[in-house]
Amino acid sequence: MRAQHRELIDGDDEWRCRGRCSRSLVLLVGSVTLTTQLLLACFVLDRESASSTAWLQIDVAKLTAMINGTEALTTNAPHGRDELLGGLLPAGMDRRSCRSRYESWRYYKHFPYAASPHLQRKLRAYEARHRQCAPGTPLYVKSVEQLRSGRSAEGMECNYVVWLPFDGLGNRMLSMVSGFLYALLTDRILLAVLPPDSADLFCEPFPDTTWRLPVEDFPVANLVPPRGQDIEEYMRLPVTNLLGVGQDIEKSYTRLLDAKVIGPAANATAGVPPYVYLSLGWQLKDLLFFCGEHQLVLAKVNWLLLYSDLYFAPSLYTVAEFQDELRRLFPAKESVHHILSRYLLHPTNPVWSMVTRYYRLYLASASWRIGVQIRMFSFTSISADDMYNQILACSRQEHILPETDADNDEAVATGGHGYGSGSNNSTAIFIASLYGDYYKRLRSRYSDQHAAKGTSARVGVFQRTHEERQATQNLAHNQRALAEIYLLSFSEALLTSGLSTFGYVSSSLAGVWPVILLTAFDHKVPETPCRRAVSMEPCNLKPPQGMECRGKPMDIEGLARHVGVCEDFKDGVKFFY
Repeated sequence: MRAQHRELIDGDDEWRCRGRCSRSLVLLVGSVTLTTQLLLACFVLDRESASSTAWLQIDVAKLTAMINGTEALTTNAPHGRDELLGGLLPAGMDRRSCRSRYESWRYYKHFPYAASPHLQRKLRAYEARHRQCAPGTPLYVKSVEQLRSGRSAEGMECNYVVWLPFDGLGNRMLSMVSGFLYALLTDRILLAVLPPDSADLFCEPFPDTTWRLPVEDFPVANLVPPRGQDIEEYMRLPVTNLLGVGQDIEKSYTRLLDAKVIGPAANATAGVPPYVYLSLGWQLKDLLFFCGEHQLVLAKVNWLLLYSDLYFAPSLYTVAEFQDELRRLFPAKESVHHILSRYLLHPTNPVWSMVTRYYRLYLASASWRIGVQIRMFSFTSISADDMYNQILACSRQEHILPETDADNDEAVATGGHGYGSGSNNSTAIFIASLYGDYYKRLRSRYSDQHAAKGTSARVGVFQRTHEERQATQNLAHNQRALAEIYLLSFSEALLTSGLSTFGYVSSSLAGVWPVILLTAFDHKVPETPCRRAVSMEPCNLKPPQGMECRGKPMDIEGLARHVGVCEDFKDGVKFFY
């Protein structure tokens, strides 16, 4: 693979030198049936990589300035156009140990939302609390000893939510952000279990401390799936088989409720268990987690072990006790993941070097960058020809990719969408996919003999890797995939695949409303090739339905104004504005 990758880059060098849809959805929240008009866009699993290509005539003086750090790489940044992202990030963290934290702002093209003053205060208070309670501190030692005692205790200075790894990289990033939001809302400390496949992906997010749980000394075993477990096979396991591969079902909240070990009706004299598993993954067994009266119960548990591969942040709004705080933290509801992901997730130096090196060599000189992320699942597979034709049909519908002289005269010209404009007059299309076929087809489409229609713009097509299959438990594979997520996020415009968490994370980090390729359910090419997203928020694939909450009533009308059906998944919901 390395030899193939080098060959592609060398070949590229030679060329470079040469020249509101709405739908009704019923959500059951508490004992009230909430019917809302909803919008559209989504994800499930995902991970990609690609193979490389390059193109344009490079402005050597401009590129040298970029490499030397004397020229900013960003444009159009009304909010947070500085290294602290407008006060979102803490000042004074070590720059050398995590270069991406204070450099990423130079690469992002969009800054649609700034962190609210209330969120900034909340984050600074959280950082101080995390320093007091993190592994290695006396308070952490005290909390672990209490865990070993076999019961939770009242009045503990530090309570925790422990994030457990599950599914592919995109899913993990979404559940990390969701878990962190829950920690903010409940004054808990977020700790992460990072197996070898994730050990060198993200920097420490909080100043002067760590978020890594030292699993070797932790009293609870079996926190991660076994190495070598195929991820798609793992996802198909029935819940009864998950014991010992990342989740102790007997300690899940629902099981403990059924056994009357915990809950509103439990015998208080029996004591509160020392920890509880939260099964908030794709099977979503602990639905009652999203009820206010059960949050009051969980508040008494010192350690919560979070098992999720979903973006469940929107479902936290169904907890009445959280709603006022969420409004103050995020006045614009579609900003939740965008802001928190830019705060929490920063690639480590090895990953960041991959990102910046590739960006500067192949993408920086363009006046317009388009990210194209292509993901196909086994249950939605279609032929490469059908997928490529769907991409072109989508482009004609939404005017994403530049038209060429080969397109028919009825095609809409590219002017007005940003590409091919400015003195540079060049467009870079970056492909992220497990497969190289789409890159080859698009490269041929935009070869020298096919200039962008009606303009003199040059178009380059690039793909960094194409690894053919997902390898979630391989660190190097995950690092390359993370690099491509960030390369996509540095685009002015995005075309992503439906049901792909990889695409949703990229869009949210970018601050872009992407165009989403609709999914070929039952292996049938959709009549409508794609839809433009109405929000940069990821889709909540599995919103809670069917549970009966008996606590404080939620603001149903206020929430309904901001909830929509995901563009490509009728059972998912997302937030907008």
